[in-house]
Amino acid sequence: MTTHINSDLDQIDHKTCRTICDAVGERLQQSLRPERELSSPLQQLMEELRRRENGYAK
Repeated sequence: MTTHINSDLDQIDHKTCRTICDAVGERLQQSLRPERELSSPLQQLMEELRRRENGYAK
């Protein structure tokens, strides 16, 4: 596979890049909506993560 280095033709402006990123983010948020209630094992892991974060914040 040949790797192509950025050239002037490959560049997009900041506004276009931002628009693309925003659109991708919106689609991801729609398709990855969290479930209302976490499963028990996942809930326990989240609680453990919170405990560890709080312990490191001291």
